[in-house]
Amino acid sequence: MRGYMRMSRLYAPTLKEDPAEAELASHRLLLRAGMIRREASGLYSYLPLAWRSIRKIEDIIRDEMEAIGAQEMEVPILTDGELWQQSGRWDDYGPELMRLTDRHDRSFALGPTHEETFTDLVRGELKSYRQLPVTLYQIQDKFRDELRPRFGLMRGREFIMKDAYSFSATQESLQECYEQEKAAYAKICERCCLRALPVAADSGQIGGDSSIEFMALADAGEAELVYCEACGFAADTEAATAVAAVGEGTVGELEKIHTPGAGSIADVAALLHVSKSATRKALALIDGGGRPTVCFVPGDHEMNDVKAHHAFGDYHLMSDEELASCSLVKGFIGPVGLPQGVRVCADASLRSSEWWLVGANEVDYHFLHARAGRDFSIGEWVDVITAKAKDRCPSCGAVLAGARGIEVSQVFQLGTKYSKSLGATFTDESGHERPFLMGCYGIGVSRTLAAIVEQHHDEHGIIWPVSVTPFEVEIIALDVDDELVWPVAQDIAEGLVRAGVEVVVDDRTERPGVKFNDADLMGFPYQIVCGARGLKKGVVELKHRAGGERQELPVGEAVERVAQLVAAGRK
Repeated sequence: MRGYMRMSRLYAPTLKEDPAEAELASHRLLLRAGMIRREASGLYSYLPLAWRSIRKIEDIIRDEMEAIGAQEMEVPILTDGELWQQSGRWDDYGPELMRLTDRHDRSFALGPTHEETFTDLVRGELKSYRQLPVTLYQIQDKFRDELRPRFGLMRGREFIMKDAYSFSATQESLQECYEQEKAAYAKICERCCLRALPVAADSGQIGGDSSIEFMALADAGEAELVYCEACGFAADTEAATAVAAVGEGTVGELEKIHTPGAGSIADVAALLHVSKSATRKALALIDGGGRPTVCFVPGDHEMNDVKAHHAFGDYHLMSDEELASCSLVKGFIGPVGLPQGVRVCADASLRSSEWWLVGANEVDYHFLHARAGRDFSIGEWVDVITAKAKDRCPSCGAVLAGARGIEVSQVFQLGTKYSKSLGATFTDESGHERPFLMGCYGIGVSRTLAAIVEQHHDEHGIIWPVSVTPFEVEIIALDVDDELVWPVAQDIAEGLVRAGVEVVVDDRTERPGVKFNDADLMGFPYQIVCGARGLKKGVVELKHRAGGERQELPVGEAVERVAQLVAAGRK
């Protein structure tokens, strides 16, 4: 049987002041509570308390992976550069890929993810459809050479991740693996007490055709998302198809009006006393094929760079010189009378809008009552704007709400992206060789730890959920030299340990205020206070860290009552 931990022996060097570099609550509190320490930019050591929570998160992941038949293993962190070159990601991944060369001048990368390695592993072993599907996973350190590591464990250069890869013979089988992982990820968030939304996402550097992120809702989240309370739709703003609440221009004959100095949407809206949504913003760019393009979007929305790259390839916005060379008038571009040779696009949210307020392609002039189909035509409809709160839900039409989130996990359908490039095939029922259909499923373990703290804290410190707390109960012995206090504290600690509860005892010769402050800072779910005054009445005090409630318990009932609370709080 394991014993209890004594605070006097616990390596948890707390800090009295907030670290200057800590911007987020999770970063600040994990440092102050003696749970992590910074070694270099984006590199952190996990001290014993944090490591206990990390292991619990990993155990929850393992439980849910075992429940769906995924098999744990491990591949090298150091990955063969030739595999990355075969997949095409050696160049595509960019400077975030940490590269190195060995003494034989052979290229390697420190894996940020392991699609290539797992695909290479199975391509010589899984030969027949009868062996499929197979899902393999690992929990391992990953590396990414972030340009600006920040926010503690949220965006580091080394981090802990669970990554899984499924190999299927059919799209139906891939979809089943994908849905199983997605359901398991929802359970993992629930068991870690994370309020998380599954949101439609862009696949980014991983690739593939379908992706869902699990976003832990937090004001400090880096990602912006929109969601529908009516039907459950949710997506990050890079992936959401916005149904913008587009304001209409007024009905009438085409009319050119003088708009001196109104070269921005804000200026036009103010001058003409209309909402920004009633205007149309023109974005002039050179697309990936070198073609001059003007894309029109609602005046109150921005073009999303990720979506724009999908629509226009490796584009760039025109410089003043390029605008002049294409005879485009900065600040006053519109679809009526655009120069020949300019590709004309508009965001799909404008498709049903007939009457537009637009630039007149002349300095200090705009058109009122411009009508699509009568005065101009759109050559191509694209999805390029960033969705935002108060847009309409693309599924049910209700008004979308906005939030910020921390990406803690993501699932992808990769299809044959890696199996084709790496020549990973199996023999199907007809005897034909086909590339595996793959899925990829990642959980940021260390990021999940930080996200839990972001959602579970107050002004005094961390408030750990029972399922992931380093210790479940802290016993605070107010005076360890008191002949009554210390024996009772020991007896309760030993009784809780026998009941299977994880216990730390504050046996330090510190003032009670110091002990109370440290207890709230470290945030263990339940605190049992043993003091001479209470013990003379035969009671100890129980504090619930989450709500701050306090109650007196008879000494003889403390172990049973607290053990019941802990058991109820475990997920």
